[in-house]
Amino acid sequence: MSRIPLAPIDRIMRKAGADRISEDAKQRLRTAVEELGDEIAEDSDRAAEHADRKTIRKEDIDLAVEV
Repeated sequence: MSRIPLAPIDRIMRKAGADRISEDAKQRLRTAVEELGDEIAEDSDRAAEHADRKTIRKEDIDLAVEV
């Protein structure tokens, strides 16, 4: 089950200039965003662990996004 509702995905796509968006396209982007979010969260967690912290900080996410 998806964790992100389709409405925010629709808004992101419309803000990017899309006038018409199929449900399949919204669902595919939602999947991609969730997968990328999972990857960033995992990398951020590893960065925090490497720094001997349990709390993920903004700089951990910044580092994960750069990679």
